[in-house]
Amino acid sequence: MNNEGVDRLGFLIHDAARLMRRTFEQRGSEYGLSAAQWRLLVRLIKEEGVAQARLAELLEIEPISVSRLLDRMEEAGWVERRQGTSDRRVRMVFPTDKTRDVFTKIKAVAGDVYERALTGLTPDERQATIHGLRVIVDNLSAGDTAEPNCLKEAMK
Repeated sequence: MNNEGVDRLGFLIHDAARLMRRTFEQRGSEYGLSAAQWRLLVRLIKEEGVAQARLAELLEIEPISVSRLLDRMEEAGWVERRQGTSDRRVRMVFPTDKTRDVFTKIKAVAGDVYERALTGLTPDERQATIHGLRVIVDNLSAGDTAEPNCLKEAMK
């Protein structure tokens, strides 16, 4: 088995993720959305009406940070917060019509970023890359009940 470059795996994955985030931020800036806001909106489109505390778990950021992020997004008209029906202390978060209208355009920007990232790889190499990353996620998620589903959904 060829282990060439394995010692740099973590750096390569980190650099690839950082560069993809930076490229998306540059391209997505015309919509006034940061990468963190985009990730939140994707989650809201997939799980409309998710509790604010659950968003913090899914995005792996502190609840106070999610609250501040949502404050800015609500002010800009991207999200709406409502009281939970069964527990009034729970804040449920919903995408607005503005979010739904722009979602496909922003998703296309993400697709362009992914295409740029995969340029130069054959179709088989692309599939092998995606497969390899899924296996890595599965391997490192073993025994973790919350993380695998979130990551698997993000990679679909």
